Amino acid sequence: MASKLVFAVNGERFELAEVDPSTTLLEFVRTQTRFRGPKLGCGEGGCGACVVLLSTYHPVNEQVKEFSISSCLTLLCSINFCSVTTSEGLGNSEDGFHPIHQRFAGFHASQCGFCTPGMCMSLFSALTNADKTSRPEPPGGFSKITKGEAEKAIAGNLCRCTGYRPIVDGIKMQRFVDYLSVSGSGVYKENDLYDKYIDLKGIPQLSVIRRDRGNLIMAQRSQFASDVATILLAAGSTICLQTASERLEANILFETYRAAPRPLGNAIAYVNSAFLAHVTSYNISGDLVIHNIHLAFGAYGSEHAVRARKVENFLVGKSVTASVLLGAIKLLKETIIPNEHTPHSKYRSSLAIAFLFKFFQPLVKDLSLPEKNIQMSNSSAAATIETSNGCISGFADDLPHKASNVKQLDQVNNPDLILSSEQTVEFCKDYHPVGDPIQKTGAEFQASGEAIYVDDIPSPKYCLYGAFVYSRRPLAHIKGIKFKSTSSPQKAFTFIGADDIPKGGQNVGLSGTFGTEYLFAHSLTECAGQPLGIVIAETQRHASMAAKQADVQYCTENLEPPILSVEDAVRRSSFFKVPPFLCPQKVGDLSKGMAEADHKILSAEVKLGSQYYFYMETQTALAIPDEDNCILVYSSTQCPEIAQGTIAKCLGIPAHNVRVITRRVGGGFGGKGPRSVPVATACALAAFRLRRPVRMYLDRKTDMIMTGGRHPMHINYSVGFKSDGKITALHVDILVNAGITIDVSGIIPHNMVSALKKYNWGALSFDIKLCKTNFSTKSAMRGPGELQGSFIAESVIEHVASFLSMDANSVRKKNLHTYDSLMLFYEGSAGDAPEYTLPAMIDELASSASYFDRLEIIRHFNSCNKWRKRGISLVPVVYQVVLRPTPGKVSVLTDGSIVVEVGGIEIGQGLWTKVKQMTAFALGQLWVDGSQNLLDRVRIIQADTLSLVQGGLTAGSTTSEASCEAVRLSCNVLVDRLKSLKQSLEDKIGSISWDTLISQANMQSVNLSASTYWVPEYASTSYLNFGAAISEVEVDVLTGATIILRTDLIYDCGQSLNPAVDLGQIEGAFVQGIGFFMCEEHLENSDGLVISDGTWTYKIPTVDTIPRQFNVKLLNSGHHEKRVLSSKASGEPPLVLASSIHSATREAIIAARMEFSSATGPDSSTSFRLEVPATMPVVKELCGLDNVEKYLENLSVFQ
Repeated sequence: MASKLVFAVNGERFELAEVDPSTTLLEFVRTQTRFRGPKLGCGEGGCGACVVLLSTYHPVNEQVKEFSISSCLTLLCSINFCSVTTSEGLGNSEDGFHPIHQRFAGFHASQCGFCTPGMCMSLFSALTNADKTSRPEPPGGFSKITKGEAEKAIAGNLCRCTGYRPIVDGIKMQRFVDYLSVSGSGVYKENDLYDKYIDLKGIPQLSVIRRDRGNLIMAQRSQFASDVATILLAAGSTICLQTASERLEANILFETYRAAPRPLGNAIAYVNSAFLAHVTSYNISGDLVIHNIHLAFGAYGSEHAVRARKVENFLVGKSVTASVLLGAIKLLKETIIPNEHTPHSKYRSSLAIAFLFKFFQPLVKDLSLPEKNIQMSNSSAAATIETSNGCISGFADDLPHKASNVKQLDQVNNPDLILSSEQTVEFCKDYHPVGDPIQKTGAEFQASGEAIYVDDIPSPKYCLYGAFVYSRRPLAHIKGIKFKSTSSPQKAFTFIGADDIPKGGQNVGLSGTFGTEYLFAHSLTECAGQPLGIVIAETQRHASMAAKQADVQYCTENLEPPILSVEDAVRRSSFFKVPPFLCPQKVGDLSKGMAEADHKILSAEVKLGSQYYFYMETQTALAIPDEDNCILVYSSTQCPEIAQGTIAKCLGIPAHNVRVITRRVGGGFGGKGPRSVPVATACALAAFRLRRPVRMYLDRKTDMIMTGGRHPMHINYSVGFKSDGKITALHVDILVNAGITIDVSGIIPHNMVSALKKYNWGALSFDIKLCKTNFSTKSAMRGPGELQGSFIAESVIEHVASFLSMDANSVRKKNLHTYDSLMLFYEGSAGDAPEYTLPAMIDELASSASYFDRLEIIRHFNSCNKWRKRGISLVPVVYQVVLRPTPGKVSVLTDGSIVVEVGGIEIGQGLWTKVKQMTAFALGQLWVDGSQNLLDRVRIIQADTLSLVQGGLTAGSTTSEASCEAVRLSCNVLVDRLKSLKQSLEDKIGSISWDTLISQANMQSVNLSASTYWVPEYASTSYLNFGAAISEVEVDVLTGATIILRTDLIYDCGQSLNPAVDLGQIEGAFVQGIGFFMCEEHLENSDGLVISDGTWTYKIPTVDTIPRQFNVKLLNSGHHEKRVLSSKASGEPPLVLASSIHSATREAIIAARMEFSSATGPDSSTSFRLEVPATMPVVKELCGLDNVEKYLENLSVFQ
C-alpha cells in the first residue's frame, strides 16, 4: 500500500493518498483549503505574494527549522511531514489579529492589500529565526531582529501601491533578517505538465546548496546567470571559503562583485565576478606583487562563467601599477565578449573592467590614496565621506597599513543603511471625523489574508477555468489553431473562439466612449498579444498549460507589412481621430514668441517608452450563468458598468440580464479599467455557452503581453528663449503610439497639453497625432498623458539651461507661472489667486530641505570624488483634474447600522475609508455637539451594477471626493427627513441617541434610504493641484548604479479628507514614477510581442530602490469653497514629481562627464539626452564606457 502524503496547514492535518505530482503548495492551499492568504502574483517566485512559513522537524537532532518559501514554486509532494503557516494562521478576525497584522494596519502599510499577507509572512519568518539566535535577550515585547535586518526581510516582496515607506516604518517601530524570502528558481518556467518530479531534498549530497541564491544545474544546462557558479569558478571549485567580505588566510584577497537592477538581489546580474588573489610582500619600489590570481566572470552574455586566464597569466609575478592594470584591462576586453544579441553588450564589457579596477584600486599606490574628506551638514542625505570604490576584504594583518585603511565607513553604499522618513501633516477638525488620519477600512483583514478578492471567491460546483490563446504575430491571416500532442491539451475541456458568439451577439470585447474592439480575432490578427480564443479546462493550471501548447497557423499573403513604429504610421497615415471636445487649445502667438527670442533650439528629440501596470492581482473574473438568460460576473475592474454593457452586447441580451459585482481590486492604476473588460467578457461568453460557471485568472506573462500599458511617444520640439533663460515660445510635435484600438487614447492629447502648460512658455503650439499601430492596445495608466507631458516640459527646461550654461532650477523658476499667466494657460481651472500656492510651496521646500546649502555641498563632493557623483534637482507639478458625475446611496437599517453604496471602486486608494468618514460626519450633523460617533456603524458594500446604476469609471484621482460628495448629499436628505422627528422627540423626552431616533423613525415609516446622482457644477468641474519635490542622487560612475539619497516632497491637498490615506497615495504614486523614470524597461521583439513579460525581466521598484530618506509634507492650504469640504486630489499628481530623480541623475552625469571631459569631449558634458528609464546601462554609457581606460592611460604617462 502506497504511503500517504501527510502535512498540516495552520494546524489542520491533511492526509492525501493520491496527488498530482505537478500540484504546487499554493494551488492546493487556494483550491483545497479554506485559506486564501497566499496569493498568486507571478507564479515564478519573483513577487512574494505567495510566501508562507514552512516548519520541518529533524528527528535526529530533534530541532524544528522554520523558513519562508514561495508556495507557487513549492511542489506539494515535497512537504511531507511538514507544517505550513499562512497569514491566517498567525491571527485572524475570530482569534485576534497578530501584532504584525496590527502594525501593517496601524502604519497604513496596506493599500490594495493583495501583497500584504506575503509581506507579513516574510517578516514573521525573519522574526522567528532572529529569536532563535544567541543574541542577548531583548526587553519584553521586542524581538532580537535589527531594523536593518527587518528591511531586508521584505526585500523580495513587491508592492505597487504604498511606495514601501509605511511598511518600513511599521516593521522598524516594532524592532522586529538577513533572509530573502523569494527564491531565484522562478526564472525557470514550465510550459507543460509532467508525470514525475524528483524531490532533491531526498538527496543529501544536493541539500547542502539548496538555499544558495544561484542554481548550479541551471547554470550548467540552461545558461542561467548564476552568482554561485562564478564564485566557485574563481575559487577553483575545490577551496572551501567563508562568505564574501570575511577574512581569509594571510595575504589572500577575495572579493565578489555583481551589478544588478536591485541592490539586495531578486534580480539577475548584468555581470557578476569573483576574484581570488595571493599577494606577496612589497618589493623595493613599494608595489604589491601578484603571486597567484583567479579572475572569474559570469552573467555577461556567455554560456557559462569563465576564467580570464590570459589576464591571470599576464598579472602573475608583476607589480601592480597603473600601467600593468591598464595592460590587464586591454587583455580583459578581448576575453569578455558577450554573445551576439546580448542586451547592453558594451555595458557588460565595461562592467567587467570596472570590477577589475575596483579590486585593484586599493593595491595600486597611485589609485589607493583616500579622496578628500568632506565636511557635510546634517541636512545632506549621507553625511559621511567616500573614499575608494572597491570593497576589499580578506586582508591579512601583516599587509601594510594603507591597504587595511582603505575600507572606511561609507554610509551611502552600506546595504544595512536604515531608511528614514518624516511626514508632516496639518489636521483639520472642522468636519470630524472627516480629516482624521483613521486606519484604512479593512486593513487588518487584508493583512491576515481574510479580505476577499475575485479569485478568493470559492469556486461554484462544476466550475471550469479559462486561459487565453493569443497571437504572436503583428498582422497575419489565421489559418487554424491546433494543439501540440502533449499531456496538457488532453486535460482541456473545449476551446471558445469567435465562432462561439451567440446568435444575436457581437464579437465585441470592449464597447467604450471612443469605440469598440473585437473580443477575439477571427480570420485576421492585427497585433501580437491579440486574443484568439480561450481554452477551457477543469483547473486553471490545466487551462494555462494547454493554452501554451496552441499551435497557430499564420499566413501573411496579400497583407501589407505591419505598422510597428509611429514613423511607419505617419508614412501610411494610420491615425485615430481625437474628438473635437477633447482637442486642446493653443496659447499665444508662436511666430511672435519665436521672433522675440534671443536663441532657438530647433527639432530637439525626446523618446518615451511604455510602462506596465504591474498590479499585484492580475486580470481575473468569475462568471456564473443564471436563470432566464441572465449571468452574474464577478470582475476585478475599475469600470463595472462598461463591463456590463459590453457583456450584454457580446451575448446579445439586455443589460439588465447582466449583473457585474466588484468588491475590491488588487491594484489597478488604470489597467483594471477598459483592459479588464475583454477578460470579463470572454469569461462570461464561456459560461453562457457552456452553462457552467467559468473563472479566469491570467498568469503574469499573459497579462503583461495582452494588457498593454502606458503610451509610448516620439516627441520633437522647438523652443525660443531669452539669454536670461526666459522662454518665449514652444512648439511640440508628438506622435503617440496608441496601439491597434483606440481604447481611451482620445484623452491623451488633452492631458499632455494640460501637463505641458505647467510653465509659462509665452506661446505654446503643438501637433499631436494618435498613431494606430500593430502593437497591443495602450490604455490609461496613472497620470495618462500628464506624466509624459510634464517630463517633456522638464526636458525643454533642462535643454535651455544646458544651452545657456545655466543651472536648470534657476531656469525653472524663471518660467514659473504668475497668477495672470496661470489664468491664461488654464482658463476655467486656475481658481482664485490665493489658491495658487505653488511659488510659496517651492520657496518653503527649498528652505526646509536646505536646497541651496546641499547644492554647494554636492559641488564640493563632486570635486573631491572621481568615481561617485551626486546631483540634486527641484521639480514642480501643476496637475489638472476633472470631476465626474457620481452616484451614492445611504440606507439606515432597523438596528441603526448604516450601509452605503457608491459608484467608485475600492482599488487601494482608500475610497471606502473616506466615504465612511463622510457618512459619519454628514449624519452626525443631527447632533450639533458631535456626541454621536457613527463611524463604526457604517459599512461600505461592493459595487453592483443592478443595485446602483451610472457608476462610471474609477479613474482620474477624483472618484473618492466625488463619491464622498454624493454620499454627503444623500445623508443630507436623510438628515432633513429625521430632523423634525428628532426635534419632536427631544421636546418630549430630552436628548436622544441615534438608536432611539432610528427606532422611532421606523415606527413612523420614515424613508431611511436616500440616493443621489451628484453632478458637479460646470464652473467647478476642473481644478489644479500643486506640489514640488527635491531629490538628491548618487551615481556610481563605474557601474551606472544610481542611489536615491533623499527626496523632500510638498503637496497641496487642500483640507485632506484623510491625511494618512493621502500620504500613502502621494508616496505610492511617487515610487511608481521612480519605476517609469529609472528602472522599468518595457521591451518588445521585432513583431511587437512583449518580452519583458515577468518579474525576472521587468523590474518595478523594491524597498531597496526607494529614497533612503523620504520626507513628505502635506500642505493644508485652507478653505476652498468649490471643493468637496475643501479637499483636493492626491492619487496621480505626485507621480510626475519622480522626474526630479531623473533630473538629479542627469546633474550627476554632467558632473561625471565634466570629470572625464577628455573622454567625452569638452563640448558634450551637458549636451546629451538621458533616456527614460535611466537604467544602469544608460547612465554608465553617458558617464563613459571607457573612462577607466582613459584614466589609467593618463596615469601611465607619468609612470
